[in-house]
Amino acid sequence: MTPFGAKVRSLRQQRGETLKAMAEALDVSAAYLSALEHGKRGVPTWYMVQRIIAHFNVIWDDAEELQRLAEISDPRITIDTSGLDPTATELANLLSVKIRGLSRKSLEELTLKLRSVAARDRV
Repeated sequence: MTPFGAKVRSLRQQRGETLKAMAEALDVSAAYLSALEHGKRGVPTWYMVQRIIAHFNVIWDDAEELQRLAEISDPRITIDTSGLDPTATELANLLSVKIRGLSRKSLEELTLKLRSVAARDRV
């Protein structure tokens, strides 16, 4: 599941709405919406994100969060390390091999650490 898919599912369930009813309201198939929630589809289009925002009638920060989550929810990413330090290639490959075996807690710790060092290196 992607961050965007998890948020959409959460919003839908909070409102007590079925997948089928939401799909009908958005004029998409229930299969497509399910695949979007489960991360089996790529990043939704800007138009689809806007339709979902309108469907849930969210504004400001919540709408921005949905847009941000959509942008970081590609379930099939490619990392191009050509021209970078060899350690970058090692890191990308190690993550590729090990990510399925990491617990949620470990994933959260790694994400926080990466955000922290990335913010430090932006100086």
